[in-house]
Amino acid sequence: MNKIIISKASLQDLATIQQIGRETFLETFAEANTEADMEKYLAENFSDEKMNSELSNPDSQFFIAWDDKIPVGYLKVNSGLAQTELKDPSSLEIERIYVKKAYHGQMVGQILYEKSLEVAQLQKNAYLWLGVWEQNPKAIRFYEKNGFKVFDKHIFKFGEDEQTDIMMKKVL
Repeated sequence: MNKIIISKASLQDLATIQQIGRETFLETFAEANTEADMEKYLAENFSDEKMNSELSNPDSQFFIAWDDKIPVGYLKVNSGLAQTELKDPSSLEIERIYVKKAYHGQMVGQILYEKSLEVAQLQKNAYLWLGVWEQNPKAIRFYEKNGFKVFDKHIFKFGEDEQTDIMMKKVL
């Protein structure tokens, strides 16, 4: 593996973000969900229209992790009204840290997390927060290792399935 480089994404990176998003979401969650729910989620959440809207939102930022010319993951952070829930102007939400399975254990997630921390510090945010599926212990351990604490729960509707996300925060 080469050195991982992080670049800020723009509308020109739409196809790359979609490809990483679909691939990593499928790798991570397909086993625990129905094929119908998975297909519906991928079609709706990684559509050209939805991704264009997200990439165009001035309160959302995307960063792509590259191994040479290969995109291996991405980060999406939200501030202000782009946040999925809290909408606290003093916070930054980590909505997604997606890393291709072949790159798990190679510090890509950590590098992307550190980018979110850098963004939060530049914006002078008081804390970072996120939601993580309660049945994703690997991700929960990752965030705990990085100083996040559980502060609430919420329901994440995945097709016909209601799943519980653990909400975590890290005060800066």
